[in-house]
Amino acid sequence: MEISEELVCLFSAEIEEDGDRYVVEVPRREVDTGSVTPGDIHRVALIDRSASESSESESEPTGDGPQPPVDQGEIRYVEVEDLGKQGDGIARVERGYVIIVPGAEVGERVKIEVTEVKSNFAVGEIIEEDL
Repeated sequence: MEISEELVCLFSAEIEEDGDRYVVEVPRREVDTGSVTPGDIHRVALIDRSASESSESESEPTGDGPQPPVDQGEIRYVEVEDLGKQGDGIARVERGYVIIVPGAEVGERVKIEVTEVKSNFAVGEIIEEDL
């Protein structure tokens, strides 16, 4: 499946019935990080999870799969949303990709340098705190 370069954010959500309409809730982190602004009009694409899983398995293998949205050495501004089991800060960026930020607290907005990149997470070192 090809994803447009114009993609602003990507998240999973349930469609909820609300009277005579249906609602897809946008996670607060998308508004807080500036990806989405309340009141603006956005184009929404719905992808059936089972259809996307089957089309991915039928497509030609690329060898690497989806690439992480960050690179080692990259500088990023992130907001810590959660704490991991070992007390490290957890931030999420494009496509919900996780960046572990040791020493960060929930709610902190920090400038980091990405020091390690794996297929499903990265590690970032704090350069500047409380932005």
